[in-house]
Amino acid sequence: MLTKRSVLLVEDDGDLRVILAAMLVQTGYQVRTAWDGVSALLEMETGIPDIVVSDLNMPRMSGFELLSTIRAEFPSIPLIAMSGAFSGNQVPEGVTADAFYEKGSHPVFLARLVSAMTRPRVALAERA
Repeated sequence: MLTKRSVLLVEDDGDLRVILAAMLVQTGYQVRTAWDGVSALLEMETGIPDIVVSDLNMPRMSGFELLSTIRAEFPSIPLIAMSGAFSGNQVPEGVTADAFYEKGSHPVFLARLVSAMTRPRVALAERA
């Protein structure tokens, strides 16, 4: 039996955090949440996620800082940045992330990004 891939979702807007987490759970992921970069790092002390999805503009520690910190300490974890301040699907310049989700676009795009970024590791696990 294959275990569910774990996602750490970091978003300071409580309603959006609940909606995106529920959508990711429905698509088959184990989801843990945090409301800013500081709480995300504390959450990572309880277990390293397979992928991190983080808002960029948050109090205490921004997603810019969080993603840079995670990349430095855990370079193999795929990182998705999300923001309503940038448009398109390209990672904004200066953002340490492997992909970008524009908040306000359909949540299915986020689910597809997460799936695409976790699929190769799942496929390798299935072959073993």
